[in-house]
Amino acid sequence: MGLRRYLYEAKEMSGTEGPAPAGTEDFEKAGLERLIAALQESDDPHVRRYVVFHLGKNGDPRSIPLLVASLSDTDKGVREQAALALSSIGKSAIGPLKKAMEDPKWETRYRAVEALGKIADRQVISPLIQALHDERDHVRYMAAKGLRDIQDSQAIEPLIALLSDENDFVRLMAVKGLSKIGGKNVREALELARAREKNGRVAEAIAEALK
Repeated sequence: MGLRRYLYEAKEMSGTEGPAPAGTEDFEKAGLERLIAALQESDDPHVRRYVVFHLGKNGDPRSIPLLVASLSDTDKGVREQAALALSSIGKSAIGPLKKAMEDPKWETRYRAVEALGKIADRQVISPLIQALHDERDHVRYMAAKGLRDIQDSQAIEPLIALLSDENDFVRLMAVKGLSKIGGKNVREALELARAREKNGRVAEAIAEALK
């Protein structure tokens, strides 16, 4: 992910372009050591989110372990920003993110999968496919979303299997992913899914994909 896109998404997703939390005015110019210390010491989630934003902007691979730990932060905004920061660092974060997918907390797995999908490298295809089998529907949804964006044919059969998922939103994202990839097998699978689909929104998405 380019820096321009990273800064844009950070603004849209986390609101870090607003007033800096008290005591963080110099973080824009702070070195890695100071940012790490601030993240470890602060009890304020707004400060932690702001620090994570700057760690991602900094792009130093040495911050990866701390950013991965932040995927388990008690604050949703910090977890969200950590996923974005890790995706901006790129390929060097893939290994640690794959490890984070083993975390017992679904919120951590969800953000790890989100970050992998945003990296959009062929190395992430296998772990994203694996995440389609996660027990938590949030994680399966995010894995399908990442595969939709990558659009690799390896994802076709795993996404077809997801057309029978118990969660409406997961099935919807599977339809969107398959429609992006395309192909004869995809069309046949979508036609079968349309015949049994009971959710109106998902059925509409299938009909649109089959046009």
